[in-house]
Amino acid sequence: MEIHKLISELQYKAVRSSGAGGQNVNKVSSKVVLSFDLKNSQALSDEEKLLLENNLSSRLTSDLILILNCDEDRSQLKNKEIVTKRFLELIRKGLIVPKIRKATRIPKSVIKKRIKDKKNLSEIKKSRRKPDF
Repeated sequence: MEIHKLISELQYKAVRSSGAGGQNVNKVSSKVVLSFDLKNSQALSDEEKLLLENNLSSRLTSDLILILNCDEDRSQLKNKEIVTKRFLELIRKGLIVPKIRKATRIPKSVIKKRIKDKKNLSEIKKSRRKPDF
């Protein structure tokens, strides 16, 4: 994965931010919307695309486009930096291959201990009962 090539494929769009902010919010388009077309990306290999498609499936549109928003700052440039960092972090985490879990046998000593503890608890509870004559 080449970061510079990946960043060059990003598309940014500046829109008016929502919420409070007075006149500034009505005049300035400070919110930044980042979109990344995963299907047509040249920076990622087919294996990486498949891995990202599986790991980021909840964040992708039906056309395999990742959309991120940022309106944390009043500055458009700062929002662009924040959303780009967020995107790179998301891609980095999405490319991590989880380790395959190896099934292991339960040791006999652990099974014996569990059964012994169950019998012990059963005896304690039995001793609490009222005697039946």
